[in-house]
Amino acid sequence: MVEFNNFLITLDGYIGGAPWFPMMLIGAGIFFTIYLGFPQFKFFGQGWRILSGKYIKDSTKGETTPFQALTTALSGTVGTGNIGGVALAIWVGGPAAIFWMWITAIVGMTTKFVEVSLAHKYRITLNDGTISGGPFHYIEHGMNMKWLAILFAVLMMFSAIGTGNMPQINNIAEVMNSEFSIEPLITGSVLSILLLLVIVGGIKRIATIASALVPTMGLIYITGSLIVILDNYQNIIPSFHAIFSQVFSGSSAVGGFLGASFALALQKGVARGAFSNEAGQGSSPIAHASSKTEDPVEEGIVSLLEPFIDTIIVCTITALVILSSGAWSDKHLNTFDKTSTVIIEGVYSDTTVKGDVNESDVTELRKYINGQKSTISNFDGVLNVVNGVISNDNITILHKNSIAEDVTILSSSGDYELGYSFNGSLSVSNGSLAYNNVVLEGKSLVHSAELTAIAFKSGVLGVYGGYIVAIGLLLFAFSTAIAWSYYGDRSAAYVFGEKSVIWYRLIYVACFFTAAIIDTEVVWNIAYIIGPLVTVPNIIAMVVMRKEIKSMTSNYVSNNK
Repeated sequence: MVEFNNFLITLDGYIGGAPWFPMMLIGAGIFFTIYLGFPQFKFFGQGWRILSGKYIKDSTKGETTPFQALTTALSGTVGTGNIGGVALAIWVGGPAAIFWMWITAIVGMTTKFVEVSLAHKYRITLNDGTISGGPFHYIEHGMNMKWLAILFAVLMMFSAIGTGNMPQINNIAEVMNSEFSIEPLITGSVLSILLLLVIVGGIKRIATIASALVPTMGLIYITGSLIVILDNYQNIIPSFHAIFSQVFSGSSAVGGFLGASFALALQKGVARGAFSNEAGQGSSPIAHASSKTEDPVEEGIVSLLEPFIDTIIVCTITALVILSSGAWSDKHLNTFDKTSTVIIEGVYSDTTVKGDVNESDVTELRKYINGQKSTISNFDGVLNVVNGVISNDNITILHKNSIAEDVTILSSSGDYELGYSFNGSLSVSNGSLAYNNVVLEGKSLVHSAELTAIAFKSGVLGVYGGYIVAIGLLLFAFSTAIAWSYYGDRSAAYVFGEKSVIWYRLIYVACFFTAAIIDTEVVWNIAYIIGPLVTVPNIIAMVVMRKEIKSMTSNYVSNNK
């Protein structure tokens, strides 16, 4: 699993982790924003009016109301990215990453407007009476490029599983285990059955459930978040200062956080922003295509509200909870993921005897973690362990990009049962434990939903804060998995025909269950790779069809003066 995870990290360095992806995503958003005359500002108020349903006629074609389409799309975007993804962005890129999430959201409002308008215009009615729309239809019929449409649909099938499915249940299982001591196997089994029961009903059942879940989960989560933020009111302004002050310089080392470069903050902020609001990815247009709106541009206007709600509101609230609590830079007791653990030669510290930042060690560790030229080398040899404590005096353990402290090694098999201290020797090869039957516990930085839960629990809410995160994540992430199943099955129907949908749904549920019990790090790295891949053909199509969307927008403005 470690080797596979390292492969994913390497591959991501050429895709989502490469400079071209954030430049492409933000560049497209900026281009369309200027080209179309800043529609995210011009149509913002109109979006709320259309959402009320006042423009719907009895003869209007579609399966859902604009509100149901928006909540279905929001259920696909408001999920793990808002709770776990924000925490992940801060863990990797520091507070400055949040600024780039905002930028991605603002320009993403225009990107969303373009792709949804096109999807609604080129939607079709299938033989079973259901609506099908999305990038694969406007690529085929608007660009006359069937092969590119098929490529997009195939990538969307994988993306639905890799981004809308697996990270959701993985984070649910993680939080349900940490907050309620429910085994991931149980969480995965129960929710997999519920998922199957929902998605067999198609878009109408999905939309009905989403329109109920999204407002409920939003109210619960935002209320809890505001309580935590107000409890740490003295840190609100410093939190915004941390976000803005290091936007172009990268984030400095603070506590257990070793710092991050400008490039890393930019890349992770854009990547997490794109993962959260999905602008440009081509997913939510599939949901919006089913909406009962007279003019395609009207549905595009409704859709631009998504990044605003998802990122500007929900993600910002999560970020303020994490930053104001201080939990993001503190080390917390946790069980180590083997894919996030590496043993290096030498003794390193992130603080001096006086408690200040150990600049020399931190600088070298930062180079090592970022894959730059460094004097640090991975440890090869044997660890000697007595009553769970490593006796070697020439090594440092890194976990989740931080120096691990108070590490205890527990045995999980053999003559011991889980929870008992290990005694003996452990082989280490290139920094990784070669022995699989041990569990490492200790203090280190944490990320994803675990970090958000800790931040919620750190203040006045106490243990109830963790419950809010657990319940919020359960509702958020489960509804996301539901919505993405629809994106995947519409893609399957496009490529393989309507009879393939049932088989895709079964595969979708199987992957959902599997992700509940595998390593968190692996799941997130899969998501990093698949998301950018599906975005590329969609962005290409939008740019090629730029004149058409401009004509559609101009006609709408002229007809509604």
